[in-house]
Amino acid sequence: MTTNIQPSSLPAANATGRPFSELPLSPAMLATLQQLEYLTMTPIQAASLPIALAGHDLIAQAKTGSGKTAAFALPLLTKLNPRHFAVQAMVLCPTRELADQVTQEIRRLARFEDNIKVITLCGGSTMRPQRASLEHGAHVVVGTPGRIMDHLERGSLSLDALNTLVLDEADRMLDMGFYDDIVYVAKQCPKNRQTLLFSATYPESISKLSRQFLRNPQEVKLLEQHEESKIRQRFYEVNPEERLQAVGTLLKHYHPVSTLAFCNTKQQCRELLDVLIAQGFHALTLNGDMEQRERDQVLIQFANRSCSVLVATDVAARGLDIAQLEAVINVDVTPDPEIHIHRIGRTGRADEDGWALSLCSPSEMRRVEGIAQMMGSEPEWHELASLQSKKSSPLVPPMVTLQILGGRKEKIRPGDVLGALTGEAGFTREQVGKITVTDQSTYVAVARNIAREAVRKLSAGKVKGKSVKVRSLED
Repeated sequence: MTTNIQPSSLPAANATGRPFSELPLSPAMLATLQQLEYLTMTPIQAASLPIALAGHDLIAQAKTGSGKTAAFALPLLTKLNPRHFAVQAMVLCPTRELADQVTQEIRRLARFEDNIKVITLCGGSTMRPQRASLEHGAHVVVGTPGRIMDHLERGSLSLDALNTLVLDEADRMLDMGFYDDIVYVAKQCPKNRQTLLFSATYPESISKLSRQFLRNPQEVKLLEQHEESKIRQRFYEVNPEERLQAVGTLLKHYHPVSTLAFCNTKQQCRELLDVLIAQGFHALTLNGDMEQRERDQVLIQFANRSCSVLVATDVAARGLDIAQLEAVINVDVTPDPEIHIHRIGRTGRADEDGWALSLCSPSEMRRVEGIAQMMGSEPEWHELASLQSKKSSPLVPPMVTLQILGGRKEKIRPGDVLGALTGEAGFTREQVGKITVTDQSTYVAVARNIAREAVRKLSAGKVKGKSVKVRSLED
């Protein structure tokens, strides 16, 4: 069952929404909510709390700031036995910052009952105090997948009494490369637990995770405004011979950080790549002739914002789901209107706006008519000659991908690389992007201005206690 909530139902902070007293909560819990001025439920709370409090597994699609922490904290607190000092609930979060926020919120909501102990288990802190806290007994643990896994492997964390597992910002955890860690942790939990999964987006990886670990989950989706209204679509008429040069003109004018450029043939992909590289763009291409390792490296660089433009055919881009894709350029107009709609739907996801820019030769006008008919809207035509280049800031991707020789086979995890960069190397968490661990290599995106220094410091230091070979994929 999927419950969809329209954004118009979102109450303002002082508006009259559905009261918490409608829910099967204890008088003490309701009194705490009153003290905290939780007077009415947000839409995600109103939709998900009855399901979660009834004991069902749940997939809730909601962004940060929608009230989702209370949507999972209230059900897990309701099931706790405060007199039993064992871990009964666990919340996995992508970052230490979010784990700290969630811990504070659960503690605030747990005021209704004396002596409920909530502890945070994250990397960046020494293990000994965390182990001591666990030895004294805790009811709820909140932490990052890597550190939770460390405690499980060392035997300092037991999940035998666990009845609720929460995956908070699950899409972000998967984006950061924590899939294997989440799988390991979930397998250590009792099978008859309740699992609550919260995610801002719903890529295929979330679907895969939910199929593996949730039992007959009910779905709640807080609907954003319709995707198409966030996709600004424009058509440009071009002569066939100026088509490839025109892609550079669009990029210089709109300045998107990440662009997926669709061509109808592999040959055209190769030709466009040559043109873009000659114009100084950081561009890569995907095609069906590539080995899987090459394909993986291209996708990793594009997904972590180390590459500005990915040139591909529809076949090569099948199944591609990239967060924060600012623009799609149709280098040709596809003969199939459904494929056009699928192409442009890859931008304007979640909270983002996106550009869908199509180059159209006079012989393709019929195709544009077919697209307009299917979408029920008139095409918006613009002149290519009217576009201005933004020369003041060159279109350079914000990140650079570093390859570390060593991956799953060496038991390297994202947290090990993050720890090496933010520990001894002295970089900040904000300077480190997506970390992807494959069987034999680990890829980490770092801010462009620290790339060389990061290579030098990682090469001179250690990851998981061992020296490693590191190189930039741009060298």
